[in-house]
Amino acid sequence: MCGIVGLHLRTPELYPRLGELLAAMLGEMSDRGADSAGIAVYGDPEWSPYGQGCVSVTDVAERPDLGPDVDVVQVDSTYLLSADMESEELLDLVRAAYPTALISGFGADLAVLKGVGHPRSLTDAWGLAKAQGWQGVGHTRMATESAVTPSGCHPYTVGPGQCLVHNGSFANHATIRRELRRAGVVFDSENDTEVGARFVAEQLAAGRDVATALKELCATFDGFYTLLVSDHDSFAVVRDAIACKPAVIAETADWVAMASEYRALAGLPGVEQARIWEPEPEVVYAWTR
Repeated sequence: MCGIVGLHLRTPELYPRLGELLAAMLGEMSDRGADSAGIAVYGDPEWSPYGQGCVSVTDVAERPDLGPDVDVVQVDSTYLLSADMESEELLDLVRAAYPTALISGFGADLAVLKGVGHPRSLTDAWGLAKAQGWQGVGHTRMATESAVTPSGCHPYTVGPGQCLVHNGSFANHATIRRELRRAGVVFDSENDTEVGARFVAEQLAAGRDVATALKELCATFDGFYTLLVSDHDSFAVVRDAIACKPAVIAETADWVAMASEYRALAGLPGVEQARIWEPEPEVVYAWTR
């Protein structure tokens, strides 16, 4: 059992409240997963300066130093790097200098924070309530099939600006992992969620859109799951064919939100006027800026 939250803001006046709203949503999902947590924030001017390439680095022994052209902001145990270059170019520099570091995220306007511990304690340590932006996703984890480590935390960001969070389990993840490894894909953990994230990233890299990639995932993966997949300008939700893992979506003119349970949505502004529904099995719901 894990908890998922996501918030896609349509009204710029709400951008300064993204972190506040996301922290409250994640806190409501703490009892669905108190082992660890992670969040992805799109658009915070301090964590991911506009027009800069961005890389989030977790579980590194020392503060990264890539010279005066690379800015470093420390947020708890994560270092947020930014520079006047493409995110992939900055990522190559980080990997060359710190080959054992865990890359928790990369992409324009994106910051990804992960940690082991209670979600409320982590969001306090990150100062999440002060974060700004247009979109955020989060996850609280109750580990079932792999270790409780930063590399096992969601979100998984394995393509530029792409994040995936997951509640459930993939029954055939080992088979798909072997297939992806034979194709040259490198993994950071033994978590089944990373297999799903790598699969989606490969689909997107091949030119498919998010909806098509998630439909292909549904056709390839066995198991029980609810997934939230985001990129720079959109997010999408899908459930497996049985849809036994909980999920609820709410939508207003000002925002779209999803969570594992309604209580994570109850504090959002204007929720009493929202259209609220439970997503149908294997139907991909997607929104863009």
